[in-house]
Amino acid sequence: MDLVRLATAGSVDDGKSTLIGRLLHDTKSLPADTLASLERLSIERGLDHLELALVTDGLRAEREQGITIDVAHRSFQTRRRRFLLADCPGHVQYTRNMVTGASDADIAVVLVDARHGLMEQSRRHAFLAALLGVRHLVIAVNKMDLVGFAAEVFERIRAEFEAYSAKLEVQDVAFVPISALYGDNVAARSPSMPWYEGATLLHHLESVHVAADRNFVDVRFPVQLVLRPRTAEHPDYRGYAGRMSSGVLRVGDEVVALPAGLTTRVVGLEVAGRAVAEIAPPLPATVRLADDIDLGRGDLLCRPRNRPTVTQDLSVLTCWMDDRSELAAGRALLVKHTTRTVRAVVRSVDYRVDIDTLHRVESPESLRSNDIGRVTLRTAQPVMVDPYHRNRETGSLVLIDPQTNATVAGALVR
Repeated sequence: MDLVRLATAGSVDDGKSTLIGRLLHDTKSLPADTLASLERLSIERGLDHLELALVTDGLRAEREQGITIDVAHRSFQTRRRRFLLADCPGHVQYTRNMVTGASDADIAVVLVDARHGLMEQSRRHAFLAALLGVRHLVIAVNKMDLVGFAAEVFERIRAEFEAYSAKLEVQDVAFVPISALYGDNVAARSPSMPWYEGATLLHHLESVHVAADRNFVDVRFPVQLVLRPRTAEHPDYRGYAGRMSSGVLRVGDEVVALPAGLTTRVVGLEVAGRAVAEIAPPLPATVRLADDIDLGRGDLLCRPRNRPTVTQDLSVLTCWMDDRSELAAGRALLVKHTTRTVRAVVRSVDYRVDIDTLHRVESPESLRSNDIGRVTLRTAQPVMVDPYHRNRETGSLVLIDPQTNATVAGALVR
């Protein structure tokens, strides 16, 4: 089965946790003890239905406040696919959590409360999903039961989002009217909405074609560790361990090691100690080369005629995540890119994105917590990058405060 990574997002109290609970419940993915606990808690709260949001609201503060704070991960499977779910927070102060939760998603489900329509956080999360390279968006108009399952409410929200999404780089957007609380159009069609002729949410998630989204063309193998056991059985063994980021690498392929630029050939590939003929993403593997070249952690193997850009000057879109400081020109940072960590300095803050209008605010003094904008960085050593829309692995990086070692931002190479 394909493994599909799914993220739910949207504004506060749009029903994200309830939707995930409903998906787990309707696909019979809840363990018996969890189901019994939900039934007990629902009775204690005087409810006439299962409080499915408690499936993912695992932190005590989340249950007390009725909100999602941290990213909760759950998994389930159908006859066609296995899904890994990330339930992302809706509060604006937890936007950074949404970024981490959706950073590797194949599909993003953005919930919209049918009573309130498209809110600021709905727009923010849709924009972030597009920014993070999520190629498939589903706009789930939730709580249709609270608006009398009215078709005109659904169509109004659809038109509003289509006008907004015209500015986003997302080609595949689907709209589904649902009631996560009662299961309408989630796993089974709703008799209360005969006017809706599309697929249920679960059927759509099973049908989205995600295999073509992965990059099997550009060979990128960042080296994480050099293996030299020096045992009597393998006195001259030298392998380079890492995880295949993109492309397909085969025994016999000619490769070049960057940033040095030395060319050699692959003589062996191993996965979990077993020799294989080829590797593809996202397999962790060990590569053995024909020549003993100077190659270590942070270096990268690629094809001689298909190389990433080797540069010290980076123009990136970033989401600033630190509550205690701002991002301004002259600030020193650490840049974590694939397996390489280098020092860097912010040369300029070029613009900030207005989430509501998607217009640029040119040359702001700084970026504050949850702001998104473009900055220019200068690194102390070369990094090997691709545009993010082409390669998520080599097109993304993490910014770290060198004083506290805290992650302060995520960034994408445009």
